[in-house]
Amino acid sequence: MAANHSKSVLVYRQLRRALQAGRYVPGERVDPAALAAEFHISPTPVRFALYRLVGEGLLVDRAREGLYVPLLTELAMHDLYDWMQRLLLMALDIGTPAPRRTAVELRPRSASDDLVKLTWKLFDTIAGATGHRSLHRAVRQANDRLAPIRRAKQGLLESTFDELAQLHIRWQQRDIPALAAELRGYHERRKRLVPEIVALLNERSERFH
Repeated sequence: MAANHSKSVLVYRQLRRALQAGRYVPGERVDPAALAAEFHISPTPVRFALYRLVGEGLLVDRAREGLYVPLLTELAMHDLYDWMQRLLLMALDIGTPAPRRTAVELRPRSASDDLVKLTWKLFDTIAGATGHRSLHRAVRQANDRLAPIRRAKQGLLESTFDELAQLHIRWQQRDIPALAAELRGYHERRKRLVPEIVALLNERSERFH
């Protein structure tokens, strides 16, 4: 039992990173048998890991059809962007400590940087700085759900490097009013693009059917 648990944790962590990295796109089916073969383990710990991801909203169970990366409707995607915006503004309202000299530099340095990963880290850092565990957990879950969407929609928005760099500057300076305003703008731009994002993801998901 302990061995199955440790294997399940390993698979869970690897799959969570794979989802963030865009290995699976929204609408794609995740095959438990293929994963068991890939990890050279029995199906049982794979199923445990997959249903943990279902519980976190990172996968959906379509019963006989199998497990899929969520393909959101326009309403659901709009709500998810709005939820992340509200969580981050709440984090800024709670308050954050002054930056430390030894703080990890998260600002993107070139357009070739992994902006999706850096966005995840920035939002996670803002939430974690509050010391509020429930809020941090909620931001992390929303971050994880948005990561595949962020990666799949790259190219729909212009100047994303400059946009993210500016958010990082505001955070490092702890210019909270300016950061709050720019976070609102960041999410409003994406909410306006929701129909285009959903259409793009639907088009890509058809390749897996």
